[in-house]
Amino acid sequence: MTATASVSPSSYPRFRRLLGVVAALGAVGLIWFGLDLVRDPDGAARFWAGLYDLVGQAAQADAIRARGLEPTQAKLTIGAIALVIGVAGVWLLFVGLDGAVDLLGPRWSARLRPYVFIGPAVVMLSVYLVFPTVATIVASFTEKGGLAATWGFVLTDDEMWLAFRNNILWLAVGTAGSVGIGLLVATLVDRVKREALAKTFIFLPLAISMVGASVIWGFVYAWVPEGETQIGLANAAWTALGNAPVPWVQVPPVNTFALILIMVWLQTGFAMVVLSAALKGVPTEIVEAARMDGAGELALFFRVIVPMIRASIIAVATTIAIAILKVFDIVYVMTGGRFETEVLANRMFAEMFTYRNFGRASAIAVILFIAVVPIMVINIRNLRRQGIGA
Repeated sequence: MTATASVSPSSYPRFRRLLGVVAALGAVGLIWFGLDLVRDPDGAARFWAGLYDLVGQAAQADAIRARGLEPTQAKLTIGAIALVIGVAGVWLLFVGLDGAVDLLGPRWSARLRPYVFIGPAVVMLSVYLVFPTVATIVASFTEKGGLAATWGFVLTDDEMWLAFRNNILWLAVGTAGSVGIGLLVATLVDRVKREALAKTFIFLPLAISMVGASVIWGFVYAWVPEGETQIGLANAAWTALGNAPVPWVQVPPVNTFALILIMVWLQTGFAMVVLSAALKGVPTEIVEAARMDGAGELALFFRVIVPMIRASIIAVATTIAIAILKVFDIVYVMTGGRFETEVLANRMFAEMFTYRNFGRASAIAVILFIAVVPIMVINIRNLRRQGIGA
């Protein structure tokens, strides 16, 4: 009778750990291969040619190498590769690293496992956020002529000062308008029967992209010469009052405020939802006590309710302000920065992709970064006052 070979149970953990190491190495190789394909303009064609070679279809592979792929097929291939790398590669990486850490023993594995799991995220943030930020700052001082050609232009050019002025207008009017109207609507709809329905209509524009909203408002602001039928809602209403039609997006400074109105229309729903929740959190006992002390509705609102929801107002205002500082889509779609509507983000895009002045574009990006920092500091301090992240 032949003895049956058996595997000791104690060998399974060691085998699993070794398998984890292999999986981690395989995941790194898979991710590297995928990134190489995604970066290469001919990566999709290279991928399909390799597949055909693998199955013995050399003629098909040579044809793809010679003529390439259709643009749609190439995009779908790159998308599929990115999806596989993003899901399977990252999953394999975490599983493999977990098994690799087990090889170090209980003591070290307990210490290192948290860092192993946050490590890939830290690396990705460093590669795609920290390194580009540092590279942008360096480029703003070193590209094409140094400081005179980059920062000198950005801080002295008339078009740049126009962009600065417009960004300040956007920041002041857009933020105040969004928060103010959002707070007003949140207060009013809190007292109606169909509150949820009313909030839905106010919140609905937030579901539209900025490009989509710009196209919609392009029809609202549409202009045709006087004497013809006005197809734009704004000019139809304006001419109905006996006025001449106005080219709203071509006449400064009216056009800048017309573009800001689009952002207010988009962001009011966000402000309303957050501030409505904050209003519902105000204790009714305090409100009733203020009324019993003789406070009118205005005094009650501005001296009691608003101070109690101050933290929520700051959070909403800073969030909207950051979005407005980076505004690009609306200006690009509506005017392209013409008619004195230029803003910093649109100017940065033009310097980078139209004029190929990477140093100037980098300097503008640094200015936007510096402008966002104080707003972020205000937001963080506000959160700490509420005990969040303290």
